[in-house]
Amino acid sequence: MEPQDVSVQEDAVDPGSQLMLRVDRPVYDEAFLRTQLLHRKEESSTCCQKLKDKFKCSSARAKAVALSFLPILTWLPSYPVKQYLFSDVISGLSTGVVQLPQGLAYALLAAVPPVYGLYSSFYPVLLYTFFGTSRHISMGTFAVVSLMIGGVAVREAPENLFLLPHINGSNSSVVYDEEALQARRVQVAVVLTTMVGIIQFVFGLLRFGFVAIYLTEPLVRGFTTAAAVHVVISQLKYLLGVKTKRFSGPLSALYSVTAVFSEIANTNVPTVLLGLACMVFLYGIKVLNERFKKKLPVPIPGEIMVVIVSTGVSYGLSLAQKHGVGIVGEIPSGLRAPAVPDFSLLPNLIPDAFAVAIVGFSMGISLAKTFALKHGYSVDGNQELIALGVCNFTGSFFHTFAITSSMSRSLVQESTGGKTQIAGLLSSLVVLLVVLAVGFVFQPLPQTALAAIIIVNLIGMFKQFRDIPSLWRTSKIELAIWLVSFIASVLLGLDYGLLAAIAFAIITVIYRTQSPKTSILGHVTNTGLYYDVDDYEEASEYEGIKIFHSNSPIYFANSDLYVNKVKEKTGVNPEGLQAAQKARRKQKEKENKEQNSPLKICAKYKDQTENVTHEVSPQSNEVQGVRNGELEDKHRESISEETIFLELLSSVHSIILDWTSASFIDSVGAKAIKQVIREYAAVDVRVVIAGCNRSVLEELDALQFFTGEFSTDMVFPTVHDAVLHCQNTRSRAPAASTEA
Repeated sequence: MEPQDVSVQEDAVDPGSQLMLRVDRPVYDEAFLRTQLLHRKEESSTCCQKLKDKFKCSSARAKAVALSFLPILTWLPSYPVKQYLFSDVISGLSTGVVQLPQGLAYALLAAVPPVYGLYSSFYPVLLYTFFGTSRHISMGTFAVVSLMIGGVAVREAPENLFLLPHINGSNSSVVYDEEALQARRVQVAVVLTTMVGIIQFVFGLLRFGFVAIYLTEPLVRGFTTAAAVHVVISQLKYLLGVKTKRFSGPLSALYSVTAVFSEIANTNVPTVLLGLACMVFLYGIKVLNERFKKKLPVPIPGEIMVVIVSTGVSYGLSLAQKHGVGIVGEIPSGLRAPAVPDFSLLPNLIPDAFAVAIVGFSMGISLAKTFALKHGYSVDGNQELIALGVCNFTGSFFHTFAITSSMSRSLVQESTGGKTQIAGLLSSLVVLLVVLAVGFVFQPLPQTALAAIIIVNLIGMFKQFRDIPSLWRTSKIELAIWLVSFIASVLLGLDYGLLAAIAFAIITVIYRTQSPKTSILGHVTNTGLYYDVDDYEEASEYEGIKIFHSNSPIYFANSDLYVNKVKEKTGVNPEGLQAAQKARRKQKEKENKEQNSPLKICAKYKDQTENVTHEVSPQSNEVQGVRNGELEDKHRESISEETIFLELLSSVHSIILDWTSASFIDSVGAKAIKQVIREYAAVDVRVVIAGCNRSVLEELDALQFFTGEFSTDMVFPTVHDAVLHCQNTRSRAPAASTEA
């Protein structure tokens, strides 16, 4: 097809203040673009050459790999000691003071002895200094991940497997073998952490950092809010001083609440009073830190103050011996020798490992990106996966459980002036000092104080309930994701709840593609722009042309809906037109038969008196001959009459499918488009495609779309090209009919 020369001019309202756009070019279609305008670059290298270049080894590439795998090498040699060291030291000490009580407290959530929380606050934090790309996040124990690990440990090592007969020999009175129970749960937590590290490390090598995008923000916030509910429920027994069984799996939250309230009569009053006092004090300190954060050089370390004071009170008043207050108990001094995890436990833990790995990475990368954006640097999601994998895998051999970044500690590290991960390194050394030298001091620490620390640190997560009214105003679908994530995680547990939330989020994506916004576009005079005629007064349709727009891809899940919307929005139903066309032909055939028989016209009408029927007898042979001549003329013009008839039913002669928003098309979608084009062609309505991007065109080529009656000259680069082509084609049609 020869391109038609068309001049397009954009007139600005104020030429002195606005840039002018003037385009004078032919009307392009895809056939012209491929043969005349666009030529693909020739690939100079073969597949073998590409593979050779990919795996080519050189000193520069080796250096780049080393710097990528060990980001510390990129900034440590040029570390500005005078500008950064003092700030990093203050930040590291402040973060370490917070790290210590949180490590002890979150070990309770992980169902392991508190000292393992200290191990998890040392080894992984030390390793992240070398492998991490974020300068401000604080690695270590985190409530959500610790709770997920604790749920798995309780499931794999339930208390009823470690029952022992009571010392009096009665079979009805039993106790637990605490030492064996704790040892087993530690083994479960450690081997789970090993698997989490392997998954994260392999995902990082495979450049799977994108997996975090499937955990959309409403999903994560609903999930973490549900996790906060689980955490608070799990700490109620420590806050009230009652002994109950720990539950895991679906409805574990309800079972735990029921168990706690069934023991409410056995509440330990000194435990409750001490726990409430710690909570009130911690909340007051947090309010002061938030209100005066600009005036305070460092935040007031409320957690360590609670730990020290409550430990002193417990030791001085002998709360454990005299009043039955639960305490931390033995904290062995020194570090344990490395050991190989018990991999015989691994088969049952693989699904849980994937859940913990993805949640841990999602928490870490979201926080890292937040601080990177604030301070003007970038983080590498794939390297963060590798760093987390190294921290968890290596740490598991030293008896740690899975870690990720903590918002509360990261805020402390950043707000106290931390510039690099030297601050994180120093915070881990603070924990090491406690483990090696003064760990025994915290043996009288009441568990209710640790529960108070955990609960108060979750206040920020409970503030996420404020998302609900905001999402109600902005996006009902995202609100549904938030609510489903929250409710499923509370009722089904964090593992199944996360899977349910991800599945629902994917379903919403499918729903959006199956229920896209569709519209008929109209042009804005003298602009070449096209907008929805229902939304904008300035947009008006061209006579006989319908421009259909849909903001979704075309694939198996929505192809039928797309076709139906085309027919509905354009108001042109080819099935109805074809049915009318068939009825017209039958009527013509009937008329032709009647012309060869005696013509009878029966007119019946009813007046005030009677029905009168008039019958007209056959005409003479001469008149009949004239009538037969007229029939011959009408037979020659049957095609044009049918065309006129269809035009009376529908004034639309062209439909333009605007594919500017179509990101992909599959074989089912391509077949549906072919079918609808054929249906419209049967009723003399031409369908063309506009705004199709190059990747979709490549998919159409791969699907062999442009074969037979479908050619590339039906595809146009812009809607305006398609409109001008349809107008020009229609204006030439009457002239061609006249010549025929």
